[in-house]
Amino acid sequence: MSDIDLSLIDEPVAFVDVETTGGHPAWHRITEIAIVAMRDGQVESRWSSLVNPGVSIPPSIQRLTGISNDMVAEAPSFETLSREVLTRLEGRRFVAHNVRFDYGFVRSELRRAGYAYSAPLACTVRLSRELFPQAARHNLDAIIERHGLQCESRHRALPDADVLAQLWQHWRSTLAPRRLAEAIERVSRRPSLPSHLPPDLIDDVPEVCGVYRFIGEGDALIYVGKAKNIRERVLAHFGGATRDSKSQRLAAQVRRIDWTETAGELGALLLEAQWVRDFKPVYNRRLRGGGEHHTWFVSDEGVSAVLQRLEGPLPDGGDCFGLFRSAKAARAALTTIARERRLCLKTLGLEHPGEGSCFGYQLGRCDGACVGGESLPKHALRLKLALAKHKLKSWPYAGPIRIEERNSQGRIEWHHVDRWQYLGTQTADGERASESIFDPDIYRILVRHLRATSRSLRITTQSTIPDASDDDERTR
Repeated sequence: MSDIDLSLIDEPVAFVDVETTGGHPAWHRITEIAIVAMRDGQVESRWSSLVNPGVSIPPSIQRLTGISNDMVAEAPSFETLSREVLTRLEGRRFVAHNVRFDYGFVRSELRRAGYAYSAPLACTVRLSRELFPQAARHNLDAIIERHGLQCESRHRALPDADVLAQLWQHWRSTLAPRRLAEAIERVSRRPSLPSHLPPDLIDDVPEVCGVYRFIGEGDALIYVGKAKNIRERVLAHFGGATRDSKSQRLAAQVRRIDWTETAGELGALLLEAQWVRDFKPVYNRRLRGGGEHHTWFVSDEGVSAVLQRLEGPLPDGGDCFGLFRSAKAARAALTTIARERRLCLKTLGLEHPGEGSCFGYQLGRCDGACVGGESLPKHALRLKLALAKHKLKSWPYAGPIRIEERNSQGRIEWHHVDRWQYLGTQTADGERASESIFDPDIYRILVRHLRATSRSLRITTQSTIPDASDDDERTR
């Protein structure tokens, strides 16, 4: 066993808790901060302050934290407090419950104030999972109950920071020093990035759902990916750099990484597909879109299939079967199906018209629709049955729809869709428009998500795409 630095359990630490106006440090602000300093297991200082965020606190956040707009109206701004915060954090390990959240907010606020800040971290959620893997829950309320800790007011900064100090002292007094030090060492390991990327990028990449981009020399876009947790996914690329050639090439070529947060998985999938289709990054093999796409269209009363190139929405008044990259591929697929099901190639238009039977009938491979041996309605029915597993889903709404997607942090997006065509997304920050074309990848994404039951999605239908504030709508 390698040597473990037992001084980890005695080092200077700062237990930090922040209350905020929302869940993302790029868009939201701190309303209260608390720092409890400890060394050798003894509390050295306790400090907290309300913070004027410069923006209104949402009603739901006011109910959760008890911090109102009136309470912070006369409070100092974070910029005013920034030197105090830096002094209290200096030379200490930054410890918080879900540390990426608190650390991300503190770093963002300090950056706005003109200060660069970085520190070793420890997350009490991860420590609890390491130390008590048998426990079902590791949120702060569960930890308070499990260890018999005291908290006078949950969701206020100083009481929550005090709880973390109590927890640290409890672990120091009840756990073997080596076991605690090993757990701290494991959860504190910083993942490595390629040497040509900024070292503090690790601290900037958020743990949110969204889409990320790897950018190479000359601002060339080389890869686009989506993730439920952008930070984990980005780091996984570099963790795999020693295992597969694609990861090695990406690690060698990437010079910059940026990302866009989304409210959920559907928004991430739509944005990823749009970016890959529009920019065609070198390392993306899927979701390329573009090119020609053909389908076999069978009208409600038709007896044969008509090959159509899809450039807009799926046609009305019939059914579409299959998505093919070329007319040749579409004809080859239908020819194979027709021969397997004894359909007439001449009736289907796959052989040149003329007098007499089709070639398949002469070989005993056709039931005779070409010579009256099978009625055309029966042939049409058999055609649809033969193609059934290739049928594209009809648009189930009377017109365009708006899909509202939201996450647990309150971020909301509205995705606009009409007849399987993605038209764009509205967010609180603006709009992302998309080219109105039929894209097979978008079609598959939408079919899957509209079919699934999800509390994070709310679908509204209306005759025209509304403004996000429009309340004149019918809800499915």
